[in-house]
Amino acid sequence: MNLVDIVSWGNGEHSGPRSVLPNLLERLPLLTEGGCDILASVTETEAMSKPTDLVQGTLDLLLLKIVALEPLHAWAISQRLKQISGEVLQVSDGSLYPALHKLEQEGWIKAEWKVTENGRRAKFYSLTRPGRRALERETANWERLAGAISQVVRLSEV
Repeated sequence: MNLVDIVSWGNGEHSGPRSVLPNLLERLPLLTEGGCDILASVTETEAMSKPTDLVQGTLDLLLLKIVALEPLHAWAISQRLKQISGEVLQVSDGSLYPALHKLEQEGWIKAEWKVTENGRRAKFYSLTRPGRRALERETANWERLAGAISQVVRLSEV
C-alpha cells in the first residue's frame, strides 16, 4: 500500500480492517520531522479537506492572530478560533498547548498569570513586538500560498 491507498482507506473508499492503518502510519514521517514534504491526514470517515489537514505552520498563524486581537487564556483562544471560524476550525488541547509553548519560547507571545472571569488563575497570552513582525510575515506567506492554491483550483479542466 502506498500513501494514496492509505488516504483512500481513511476516506472510506475501501472497506476492510482499519487495524492495518496504524501500522502503515507508523512508517510515515511526522510533519515536525525535518525534510518532510508530505502533508497527509488519514481519518476514518472524513474527506481530506478538513481543518486537521491545514498546512504545517497554519496553527501558529491562527494563534498569533487571535492573541493579537486581545490577551486570552488557552481555553478562550480555542473558543475564539471556533467562534470566528463559524465552528469550522477547532484545535485540540494536545495541539494548542504545545503550539502556545513553542510561540512563547520563540518570543512571539508572552504569558502572564491572571484571574479569569470565572475566578480561576490562568495564563493569558499576548503578542510581543517580535510576534507582531512574525504575524505580518506569516500572514504574507499565507496569502501567497492561498493565492497559489486558488490559481490551481480555478484551472479549467479539459
